[in-house]
Amino acid sequence: MQLKLILFVVAFVLVFLLKLPMGPGMLAACTVYVLASGSNLTVIANQVCTTYWTNYTIIAIPLFIFTANVMNNGKASELLFKWCDSIFGRFKGGMAYVNCVISLIFAGMSGSAVADASGIGLMEMKEMRRQGYEEDFAAALTGATATVGPVFPPSITMLMYASVTGASVGKLFIAGIVPGVMMCVSLMIYVFYYGRRYGLPQGVRYTLAQFLNITLKAFPALLCPVILLVSIYGGLCTPTEAGAIAGFYALIISLIVYRCVGWKELVDIFKSTAEMVGRIAITVGCASAIVYIAGMEKLPAIIGGWLLGVTTNKYVFLLLINLCFLVMGMIFDTNTITLIFLPMVIETVQVLGIDLIHFGVIFVVNMMIGLLTPPFGNLLFTTSAITKAPMSDLIKKLVPMMAVLFLCLLLLTYVPTFSTLLPSLMMGS
Repeated sequence: MQLKLILFVVAFVLVFLLKLPMGPGMLAACTVYVLASGSNLTVIANQVCTTYWTNYTIIAIPLFIFTANVMNNGKASELLFKWCDSIFGRFKGGMAYVNCVISLIFAGMSGSAVADASGIGLMEMKEMRRQGYEEDFAAALTGATATVGPVFPPSITMLMYASVTGASVGKLFIAGIVPGVMMCVSLMIYVFYYGRRYGLPQGVRYTLAQFLNITLKAFPALLCPVILLVSIYGGLCTPTEAGAIAGFYALIISLIVYRCVGWKELVDIFKSTAEMVGRIAITVGCASAIVYIAGMEKLPAIIGGWLLGVTTNKYVFLLLINLCFLVMGMIFDTNTITLIFLPMVIETVQVLGIDLIHFGVIFVVNMMIGLLTPPFGNLLFTTSAITKAPMSDLIKKLVPMMAVLFLCLLLLTYVPTFSTLLPSLMMGS
């Protein structure tokens, strides 16, 4: 290995050991390589700008973040929560079922696991505590159900995956429908088992009149994910344009229908969106510079050759890559893995004839499980911080839920039909 590459790898490792901010840390590693190799920094900067800041797919990310912030800030999320409660609240452990289902519904607007956990998840945990649920169970379930968000369409992680691999965003979104529902139902089955064994509080029973009243009030909010998905799959617009439509619709119902967002709230929403987009933009830019350097050093080909030297069986390869991504998820954040490590293996994926849409679903589910695993897991720390539940107790409750998600991952890995059937039926091969 050449000295410039050794210095680059050492600098990159030090970023994590010293716990530096991800964006500036990656930029520092790139700077070390440029200085050691005598490369032209202008060429790298131009390549980054050309490749990423003109990428039409990436434009959808701030639009979905804005939509999630509007829905979280207003009355819409509260009404969606009450609507789910009016359906499932009557059952024993009803609020736990609501926790699962509302994450699936809210996924149709946010596309972000952390947005789910920190937004409507806060409401879920507060109500579960009020009804007598154990705090650590409530926090663990909220973190586990939040993983559904980026699997069920729309999905910010899938948008990032598409920007790296060139896969169809529309097909990726459709491919996430069945896996998202599978994960949601699997967690509901676990809630049923847990409730029978340990006992969960009885939910609140709503009358028919109350249910109809709540449904009427929640109807405009329920239309948001419907409008978004129908506009994409009906061929009316691209996912990026659908994100703009969803954001505009969410803003209109919050301003005019529910009248829960004023000028002050609107300014806060724009500030929050700008901060989140800024963090992602810095990460994307710095990571793309690393990918460019990796391409110059032919690292994808080297890693691909090593992987093919280990096995040429795609099923064994998928097992190995699942293990690799799961371990990475314990250390790195989702954007880092997507933007830096994914490009290293995607060539091998194509050589082995693995469908990019199928692999995309596997990848996203892997990333979501990674968000739950220590020491880096964002969802783990988000839910722990909100509830103040001890981390050790939270992890104990989370382990069986993660086992359920692992089982879903294995089914999705080795039964491609779960991911590929709907896209082939709706959009063709």
